[in-house]
Amino acid sequence: MKTHLASASLLLALPLALGAAETAAPMPAGWHAQSLGQAVGYMVLFSLVGILAAIAGYKIFDKCTPGDLHHEIVQNKNVAAAIVAGAVILGVCIIIAAAMFS
Repeated sequence: MKTHLASASLLLALPLALGAAETAAPMPAGWHAQSLGQAVGYMVLFSLVGILAAIAGYKIFDKCTPGDLHHEIVQNKNVAAAIVAGAVILGVCIIIAAAMFS
């Protein structure tokens, strides 16, 4: 658990460290990158947050519906269940992308 927290704090500090190394000017408020390194750091951060949120959204949907969606897809090879799961993941990803760019 401690290693996950250390990894998360490193990922959160990476964009700031990369930006601070390239520019000596104070950072303005907001998420606008001031350097290429900072932009890449933000991209990695938002990608990880988005992927984790998509997985969490799928798991929550699976818990809210009757039956086990994962078991239905993997064990029973139910194509209809896989299509529903894919639609749920795409829907959650669209919501996450809209929230990040607003």
